[in-house]
Amino acid sequence: MLVPSCPTMHRARPTLLLPLLLVLGLLLHLADAQTPPKFLRTPNDQTGVQGGVASFICQATGDPRPKIVWNKKGKKVSNQRFEVIEFDDGSGSVLRIQPLRTPRDEAIYECVASNSVGETSATTRLTVLREDQLPPGFPTIDMGPQLKVVERTRTATMLCAASGNPDPDISWFKDFLPVNTTNNNGRIKQLRSGALQIEQSEESDQGKYECVATNNDGTRYSAPANLYVRVRRVPPRFSIPPTDNEIMPGGSVNITCVAVGSPMPYVKWMLGAEDLTPEDDMPIGRNVLELTDVRQSANYTCVAMSTLGVIEAVAQITVKALPKAPGIPVVTERTATSITLTWDSGNPEPVSYYIIQHKSKYSEDLYKEIDGVATTRYSVGGLSPYSDYEFRVVAVNNIGRGPPSESIEAKTAEQAPSTAPRQVRGHMMSATTAVIQWDEPEEANGQIMGYRVYYTMDSAQHVNLWEKQIVRGSNFVTIQGLIPNKTYYIKVLAYTSVGDGPLSPDLQIIAKTGVPSQPTDFKGEAKSETSILLSWVAPAQTGQENQVTGYELMYRKRDDKDEKRISFEPTTTYLLKDLKPFTTYTFRLAARSKHGVGAYTSEISAETPQTQPSGPPQDVKCYSPSSTNILVSWRAPPVELQNGIITQYTIQYAATEGEDTAARQISSVPPESSEYLLENLEKWTEYRVTVTAHTDVGAGPESLPQLIRTEED
Repeated sequence: MLVPSCPTMHRARPTLLLPLLLVLGLLLHLADAQTPPKFLRTPNDQTGVQGGVASFICQATGDPRPKIVWNKKGKKVSNQRFEVIEFDDGSGSVLRIQPLRTPRDEAIYECVASNSVGETSATTRLTVLREDQLPPGFPTIDMGPQLKVVERTRTATMLCAASGNPDPDISWFKDFLPVNTTNNNGRIKQLRSGALQIEQSEESDQGKYECVATNNDGTRYSAPANLYVRVRRVPPRFSIPPTDNEIMPGGSVNITCVAVGSPMPYVKWMLGAEDLTPEDDMPIGRNVLELTDVRQSANYTCVAMSTLGVIEAVAQITVKALPKAPGIPVVTERTATSITLTWDSGNPEPVSYYIIQHKSKYSEDLYKEIDGVATTRYSVGGLSPYSDYEFRVVAVNNIGRGPPSESIEAKTAEQAPSTAPRQVRGHMMSATTAVIQWDEPEEANGQIMGYRVYYTMDSAQHVNLWEKQIVRGSNFVTIQGLIPNKTYYIKVLAYTSVGDGPLSPDLQIIAKTGVPSQPTDFKGEAKSETSILLSWVAPAQTGQENQVTGYELMYRKRDDKDEKRISFEPTTTYLLKDLKPFTTYTFRLAARSKHGVGAYTSEISAETPQTQPSGPPQDVKCYSPSSTNILVSWRAPPVELQNGIITQYTIQYAATEGEDTAARQISSVPPESSEYLLENLEKWTEYRVTVTAHTDVGAGPESLPQLIRTEED
């Protein structure tokens, strides 16, 4: 049987091409393939000494670049003593533990390198020994590196000598990363002695160097030493000196200090003799001191140092605070109207001033304040005699006022009464015996020791010549042996241990049975410009015999001699009408019974208020001294028509002919003026002129109009 050849030839071609396509695809895939992490350097087990340092190095490669994470006992390390320092090229990091603590730091540590393709890890063990546990061969740093300053392009050698059994290997760290001596064209190399030699020094070589000695027994780090590469010699100076700050208690503040120089200075902060910046973590050029929860004021010193010098600048941090309460005030002196206080400041910080608060002990009012007291002693004046007060003191500073001190109570000293006994009244028990009564003075100013009652028939005599009686323990007295039908004048005063108060107004009483005594509390008050309301307290009435049947009122203008009499029925008020405005009147009042008229009260006075003048200015005259001026003159209204104090005049004028006949007015002409020149008038024009007088209440009537024509040119 024959088999066709064409189909056989067609099937053979794909069989040959398929391997070629697979190989080509595999090559392209490999060219773009991502790779999982692979360690370049894994951490080594270490034995360190308590208080010392341990550093674990871990580097890895991969695509994408792997991320390095450090774990302790399966958890990511997180401790203030644990620091992870990244390599500059991103290839890995160093886990640095300082200071070492036993047994808490002894553990298995894990370096985990991971990317999107995969993850790998390496573990290492850390052992921490106390000094008394160290084996005899444990490394010792016999000579560590020292701070060194080198000119740029010069050679710097950081020395290190170590001993141990076996002899330890020496390595170097710069800024917590291992020093690479193979990737710098031989510029940085480690000598056989262990010293690190840096040729052609560059500014990038500047940093903090540590010498590390390692043998089978463990690892020991030297103290760090700074290498400074000096470019030029410029002493340090502050480009941004620290500034003073005021903050509230518990507040926070950052103080910035920037210094420049060549070499650039290191900058640290100090509080007194205490270093606030760790020696192994001292920044160059700029140092920001972060203060939180500040409670006390203090001075912080910024120190900038280089090989060319050390400079300092101080920042004062003042904690704002309200002042404390002053000490309890103490009374050191008292008078009838003043209390002198002293007190302790109670504040270590300066106080701007004090406020003294005081009030009457029994008052519901707020404290009165005396502001701006600069000393801790002050005499509070203007007080009432023999009165209880409360005092306290408040301190004030530039923030505000603090709390008040505890209050104290103090009583002012006694003084003679400043007012007379009140409501002195009397009545006849018989034709020769009178009973006089009174009330305590309104302002006794102390403990009333007694009263003196003076009486006489001749009021013109000095009171020292009057008869008198002393009364203690009561507010009334019986006077016997009076002469019937005679008028007696009676005065009463109160006295304290300090002295006598003023005498009461005269009480007049007629020695006659059944005649009323004087009305008391006789007062007058203007109700309008033409009326005055009189009021009084009726005399005491002990029976039908001295029953008040009416009153007799005597009054007059103060400047008149003749009195007018009015009689009216029993009452305790009387409105006197049809009086003249702005006039003072005097009044006397007596009560009347069926037995006759009693003694008149002492004379009182009351004044009717002002009103508008009831008459115009007098003798108004006009004269034209020129073609555009008119001189107006006048005299004040008659005194009896002024009805008050003249406060000003107004002049009204208007042209009676021509185009402009509008009325015009000159106001506020002073009251002492008696003429006024009207200016800028029309020539040969007739004007109508009037004048008005004013009191505070208003304007009176206009004067009769005056017609006057200005002159021709």
